Amino acid sequence: MRVRKKSDVRAGGIPCKELVELLDELNIGAFAADTNGKIAVINYAGQALMGLKQDEVLGRECREVFVGVPCMVKCLFGKSGANGCEAAESGPGEKGREGDGAHLLLTRLATPVYDARGNPSGCLTLLQNHAPIAELIERVQYEERSLKLILDSLDLGIFTVNRGGYITFFNREAETVSGFNRKKILGKHFPVLFGEEDSEKVGGMMDAVARGDAPSTRHVKMTTRGGDVIPIRLNYMSLKNEKGTHMGGLAAFHDLTLLRQFNQVISDRYTFHDMIGKSPEMKRIFEKVAVVAETDATVLIEGNTGTGKGVLARVIHSAGRRAHRPFVKVNCSAIPDNLIESELFGYMKGAFTGAARDKPGRFSDAHTGTIFLDEIGELSFSLQAKLLGVLEDRAFYPLGSRSLRKVDVRILAATNRNLRELVDKKRFREDLYYRLNIFRFTLPDLRERRMDLPLLIRHILRRLCAARGGPPAEVSEGAMEILLKLDYPGNVRELENILEHALIVSPGDMIQARHLPEHLMEPPSPRGRGMHGRGAPGPGKQGGQKAGGERLRILRMLERFDGHRIKTARALGMGRSTLWRKMKQYDLCP
Repeated sequence: MRVRKKSDVRAGGIPCKELVELLDELNIGAFAADTNGKIAVINYAGQALMGLKQDEVLGRECREVFVGVPCMVKCLFGKSGANGCEAAESGPGEKGREGDGAHLLLTRLATPVYDARGNPSGCLTLLQNHAPIAELIERVQYEERSLKLILDSLDLGIFTVNRGGYITFFNREAETVSGFNRKKILGKHFPVLFGEEDSEKVGGMMDAVARGDAPSTRHVKMTTRGGDVIPIRLNYMSLKNEKGTHMGGLAAFHDLTLLRQFNQVISDRYTFHDMIGKSPEMKRIFEKVAVVAETDATVLIEGNTGTGKGVLARVIHSAGRRAHRPFVKVNCSAIPDNLIESELFGYMKGAFTGAARDKPGRFSDAHTGTIFLDEIGELSFSLQAKLLGVLEDRAFYPLGSRSLRKVDVRILAATNRNLRELVDKKRFREDLYYRLNIFRFTLPDLRERRMDLPLLIRHILRRLCAARGGPPAEVSEGAMEILLKLDYPGNVRELENILEHALIVSPGDMIQARHLPEHLMEPPSPRGRGMHGRGAPGPGKQGGQKAGGERLRILRMLERFDGHRIKTARALGMGRSTLWRKMKQYDLCP
């Protein structure tokens, strides 16, 4: 390599020519200036970075070559001025030129050099092309962006944490499942996603993986932003750098809501999480359920239609020692009076015309398990007496049999009527009432626990959307305002029907006010509450007025659906048997 030398610049007795040639081998641009500030030597790398040939720079002052670019070192040879600077070195930001005229980002370092006697002999400047570093940073950032895009497109929730357990990444599916916005969850400690008990499980799993254990899988419960508790399957693995040092972890989770619903259908088992509520009334019920579920005591559940009496009965059964035994439900109002005795207690061959074989009853089917007598207030007086004998002796005679049959069964009963009032009117046996009323639950109407409405709406939407295989839908402010103002005479069942209707009508994942059933938009009737009871009842309203309003609602719905009872019952949020009983009660039968 030929480098022309205008003057002898030495560093510690070594000519700078040799230094710049050595730097050339390292692809580092360099040039040296003498004590007069004139460029004495420049290597090929420096020429390429500056876009100049050595003939164009040798013998010229630095300030003439680097026009507008400060030297960034205090000139030791009297060349002070605009280009002088107290700093010993510069940072990135100097611009060179490539052959096509494009600008390069350079890192420039300058330092004085001394001869063997320690006298200043010139100045050495290094030019480092910053482009490869910028390209490397851009490539890392591109790969990081690409990875985030890939993780965002997956249909499973993913979040990462650092070594301290603080969330550093949260993908779109994690936002959907948890309800948390990633901008607000980043930097938070991971227990914000879980309850106290499950946070300890997840924390233990993270610690084990950090110590070198294999990636772990756990079934835990995640607490959403709205307070819902949902089951998830969580997989966790360690994130390590290129040296193998543990830097944090990656957690991937699946929402198991649909799987849990499927298992419930198969196993017919329910847990406390199937009953939603944070109101004081519901909290008191949950506390009592935890106590009575462990016993075999007879339980009476009272509450209006749609309040969740059936769900509570299943929760009590599933939380007790008979959980893996049969759970038999009997709707006493749906079976004709002349058939209900044989349905409950069974019959023997020849007991009546058409009895060609022995048939066990529902009590026999529930042996060692639980029998749930729904709408028990509809039983006839004669059958009430036989049921009383079963409660006292746990034994009965099947129809047409002379042999006493023993059963080991727990009895749960429910009614939407006030049994105490029926006893006073001599329409229900007092001794049977006291036998049933060992432990009583009274479920409140939905309008009496309005603080639970937002929680119930989210829970029902999550369950309905999971069954449809889609993400949980959101409710607009306008639609939510309407839902929160309704009185829900059909209680939770009516709310479920309204939300299912809205999901069917809504084309996207946002429920607007226009997607709600049309009858909710009708103005309140002059009699007080509207067809669906919007607005609280007035303080002077009596029971007769309330019954009249209910009769009017049923009559309007029957007219709306041309007497179709199934559609009418669905619109009113009540069962067909309940509708039929109320039609008889209000003299609406054809």
